[in-house]
Amino acid sequence: MSDVTEPARDPQSILAEAAALTARTSDLDAALAGLLQLAVDAAGATDAVIFLQDPDRPELQLAGSAGIAADAAERIAVEIGDAGHPVHGVAASGAADPAGGLLPLVVQTAGVEIILGVLQLGRDGSPADAGAPTVRAIADLVAVAVERARLAATATERSDWFERMAHTDPLTGLANERTVGRILELELARAARQESEVSIVLFDIDDFQATNREGGHQAGDDVLRRVAAVLAESVRLVDTVGRIGGDEFVLVAPGSAGLTVARRVLEGIVSLPAVAGRPITVSAGVARFPADGTEAEALLEAAATALAQARADGRGHAVLNPG
Repeated sequence: MSDVTEPARDPQSILAEAAALTARTSDLDAALAGLLQLAVDAAGATDAVIFLQDPDRPELQLAGSAGIAADAAERIAVEIGDAGHPVHGVAASGAADPAGGLLPLVVQTAGVEIILGVLQLGRDGSPADAGAPTVRAIADLVAVAVERARLAATATERSDWFERMAHTDPLTGLANERTVGRILELELARAARQESEVSIVLFDIDDFQATNREGGHQAGDDVLRRVAAVLAESVRLVDTVGRIGGDEFVLVAPGSAGLTVARRVLEGIVSLPAVAGRPITVSAGVARFPADGTEAEALLEAAATALAQARADGRGHAVLNPG
């Protein structure tokens, strides 16, 4: 039986396939699987694994393998846990070790080289020669695929962040006035179709301006955040709560439970510690669709009337508009 290694595929066709795979495959796992197999073909190897530097973890992470069973790949991952393993030297220095079957995955950003991980090639339990230009080129394409996936993930996270910022109040994290207004319109339309009710609750922090004067704006912001936290914890999953003014919050609560939810909020706020020597209390006014109006503006006016009565009754009261 001959032990001569089978001739490798034509390097040009391998490289063309690797370039096409990198350019046209958006799924990173699929791209890595294909590129690993091409690296095996180009090196005349039997197996390959990729280890990546995870920005959130100190250790190299197994990211893909070819020509090797999953449990064997996991054993390799355990082996490189040893800080003295050659793969760590390549990951730290960015210097290739072709005889050891190790190639760094490197990209350049703003003139700075960034080491993303290491490609390891093997042949029947020993290192495979990774010095062929085609193999090195595939390692570069692996690095490009990984970097592209990470940039896409960052762009998505940034887009999600901007989307959240467009809909939330930056100080409290609650919905902003625009978002609450849109949800209120949707809930009113739904309630009209289903002939059901919607409760609107306006909350106002008692003597908030006095807290700002005596404790400064930092104390005022602290009060706003604490009240917002109680609101977020007290409402139901179907409810929407947002900040619509300096110290004014609004709750959109499907159904007729607005007064019940408002009282639960007030009870939670009573337990808050004082800020700048002043206790935190909130007054609330409740209005209901359709009893107090069928349009958003009319309902908010009705809730504001009830809120004025709650303030007149003293700190920490909730009043339901008589309708």
